[in-house]
Amino acid sequence: MAQKRNPARLVIALSVAAVLAVFLLYTSIAGGGTPSVAPSELAGKQGMVTLVGHVQPGYKGDPYGSGLRFTLRDRDGGSKQTVAVLYRGSVSDQFRAGREVSVKGELRNGVFVARKDSLVTKCPSKYTAKT
Repeated sequence: MAQKRNPARLVIALSVAAVLAVFLLYTSIAGGGTPSVAPSELAGKQGMVTLVGHVQPGYKGDPYGSGLRFTLRDRDGGSKQTVAVLYRGSVSDQFRAGREVSVKGELRNGVFVARKDSLVTKCPSKYTAKT
């Protein structure tokens, strides 16, 4: 005699799978990101944001000690607005003046204080058109 399976187990398993799928969809679309802003858009922003811009000449400091201090400017170059950044953590070998970077953190007393190890240097060769 074949044993009859209980359909309640199947219904529970499918319900759990559906709840997990909805949760994953929500976090990937709405709940997981931080807003990305340029230095000219930073004023008035509260909480954690991702700041994107070009590194200006004259950066100094130690990223593992007192902190690396540099200035970011809008990547499109239209605005002359700059923001001072204080960063602690690892720094890519490609970090230099003129490079586009993104860093997560928040504005405190006019200085963007970056979260540790959140600096990402973008490689310009990946984003230029092929000739």
